[in-house]
Amino acid sequence: MSQPLLPGSTIGVLGGGQLGRMLTIAARRMGYRVVSWIGGPDSGPAGIADVVIEDSFDSEDGLARFLEECDVATVEFENIPRELLERVAKEIPLHPNADAIAICQHREREKAFLSRSEIPCANYWIVDSADSLADALGQLPENGGILKTAEFGYDGKGQLPVTSDLNAEETWAEFDAPRAVLEEKVALASELSVLVVRDEKGHLATYDPAENFHRDHILDVSIVPARLDDAVLEEGRKIAVQVAEALNYVGILAVEFFFAEDGRLLVNEMAPRPHNSGHHTIDACETSQFEQQLRAICGLSIGSPRLHSPTVMLNLLGDVWVENDGRPDWGSVLAIPGSALHLYGKHEARRARKMGHATFTAPMLDEAMVAQTKARHILGIPESDF
Repeated sequence: MSQPLLPGSTIGVLGGGQLGRMLTIAARRMGYRVVSWIGGPDSGPAGIADVVIEDSFDSEDGLARFLEECDVATVEFENIPRELLERVAKEIPLHPNADAIAICQHREREKAFLSRSEIPCANYWIVDSADSLADALGQLPENGGILKTAEFGYDGKGQLPVTSDLNAEETWAEFDAPRAVLEEKVALASELSVLVVRDEKGHLATYDPAENFHRDHILDVSIVPARLDDAVLEEGRKIAVQVAEALNYVGILAVEFFFAEDGRLLVNEMAPRPHNSGHHTIDACETSQFEQQLRAICGLSIGSPRLHSPTVMLNLLGDVWVENDGRPDWGSVLAIPGSALHLYGKHEARRARKMGHATFTAPMLDEAMVAQTKARHILGIPESDF
């Protein structure tokens, strides 16, 4: 991109979820138009875009309209067909690039990329049959492993804990996937993520790493700054930069890590888009992850990622609505000092569905932790061991 795309230009977003919604909010504030191609009926979040294209992702009419309207394209959801990504990239700039997105949307490609780039990850084996599963099970460490589908896995979906003594034929038949990745089960000391932004000129910035806690395989809370040793956090930043450079990445990238009890810091997954664990940046950083995405893809200078307040981000799942008869007590939540509420505008609340998040900022991290505990009690969210 020879010249930056200035406000008044049109951003094309592939995908129709809450990440696209928050990107659209940032774009509107900065004076950009947004076209969201969502590939099906709008479930609510995409409705604030200037234009919403509901045609399926294999629609020629949808593609023609998207290309005609947009000056640059990005994704808010990685599982976009590779062919579509490549066709878009032939006509207008696509950031991040199609190869980076394709690597992150497929566990086998992701693991191969990490291995050839000499980036640490858990030990793994590629499985495509009962025989190859039997061979892999025989190499598992004592604490077992996790069998994961190669494609379309998120929030714990497409995963099966396994041990070396399982019947490979029965397990493979039950798993019912053409290809899979078997990973060693890592004894975790902690989980963390690092957001890194990179522009076309190779300039980079990283955010303070987030310490993450999951409930039923879905992110529950992110704590920033992470309460881990500075050397571990610095290593995470360096690895995130290494990943971004190896992918020739443009935009915001989330790198999720396992910090093992044996001291290893291992890349678990990469997300080629804004990330749930980065939502705190809206309220607690000088530049949010969504504004950074816009700055990078439009050729503008990267903003400061400085954390101005310690913060805790609490995910709000559909369970909150179900347990409160559809009427959560937002007034009491917002009465907590330092609270900020973000709802995603989804039409229907269902258990385990991400409906929003609340952020709690405070001068001291302990105060933010107390604030999120109060919110959990108000909303009936189960306690977690932090």
